[in-house]
Amino acid sequence: MTDHGSARRSLPGITKRSIVLGAIPALFVGKAARAADPIKIGFSASLTGGLASSGKANLLAQQIWREGINAEGGLLGRQVDLVYYDDQSIASTVPGIYAKLLDIDKVDLLMGAATNLIVAAMPEIMQRKRMVMVLVALGSNDAFHYPRYFQTAAWGPDAKGVMSNAFFEVAKTIAPTPKTVAIVGADADFSNNAMIGARANARKFELDIVYDRTYPPSTVDYSPIVRAIQATNPDLVFVASYPLDSVGLIQAAIETGLKAQMFGGAMVGLQYAVFMQKLGTKLERVVNYHLYVPGPAMNFPGIEQFLKTYQARAAAQGIDPLGFYQPPFAFAAMQILEQAVKATGSLDDGKLSDHIHNNAFDTIVGSIRFDEKGEWATPRLLMVQFQNIDDSGLDQYRTAGKQVILYPPQYKDGDLMAPFAK
Repeated sequence: MTDHGSARRSLPGITKRSIVLGAIPALFVGKAARAADPIKIGFSASLTGGLASSGKANLLAQQIWREGINAEGGLLGRQVDLVYYDDQSIASTVPGIYAKLLDIDKVDLLMGAATNLIVAAMPEIMQRKRMVMVLVALGSNDAFHYPRYFQTAAWGPDAKGVMSNAFFEVAKTIAPTPKTVAIVGADADFSNNAMIGARANARKFELDIVYDRTYPPSTVDYSPIVRAIQATNPDLVFVASYPLDSVGLIQAAIETGLKAQMFGGAMVGLQYAVFMQKLGTKLERVVNYHLYVPGPAMNFPGIEQFLKTYQARAAAQGIDPLGFYQPPFAFAAMQILEQAVKATGSLDDGKLSDHIHNNAFDTIVGSIRFDEKGEWATPRLLMVQFQNIDDSGLDQYRTAGKQVILYPPQYKDGDLMAPFAK
């Protein structure tokens, strides 16, 4: 029997590792699906390098969807294959990967991930007039305005400003109202985008910016940065960082006794189990963005079953055992593609793009409707605070109460604990 599993084929300079998944029983595969060539969905995946924690978790979510759709007979009477290559979390590898996906593998549908990585692929995608469904990229289409781009994280129309807006909305609940803010982040695409939004929102919230600096991505000692921030005595510290930076900045903030009412905002990495374990109780009172955490208002149809399936397999594969951050949205991206293909009866990029722009989609992360830029028409970014963290490990995060939702109001399940420095 032909294996309708994921494919990660060879490419010069790209690490190769075969992934074999169980064959789908013939009982579930119709004659048309066996006779036709599989539908191929192609993308680059960060399976090594700095973004591997999210890349591997997202891939598992995509594989779970693929197994389910193939067990039901596939799409358009055809089985579905995933064709992907390890981009090593390096943007320079991405254009070559997408050229091969299009020219050699001739994939039917394209996906992508991560802000700085998908930006590198966009010229190739746009030249071919292909549609792309992207996982968790921040403001990547702001410069391109490409109508066949869609992005499944809940940033909303103002992707650059959504994190700082939520952070400052929470800060408004502090008495007396904060007046000053320090803004700091890595000199990289994601952080720069978030910092642009923070500067604009600081003016909107009438906050004086007392510190505004970037640091090189190669930075390893964050103590001088935190001491420089402390010297300005800010009420708020808005941080836009990547995973290793986030760990270093929190450790430096604790060690130097940083005093502020709120600390955090746009710190990538604090959503992943590996970094939550590493930081432990140092996360106490950090306020940061998230996409999904357990909570009464977050129990969307299908989310519990997905997480149960994901978590049962993640531990055995050595990847993020919680899977709260990106995997549900990776699965939702596949659901959107599935619904669009079924509704149009087509794999045509133009027809699919038009349909996705003009319709809402029911997913395990709720109903999603896209705007003209391919972002969520209505944002649903969460601002959460780590509260009453203990040394019991990851199990404490599996239910509500440890990552308390502070914003938006309709999902709120607790109040801010301030100041950051107890």
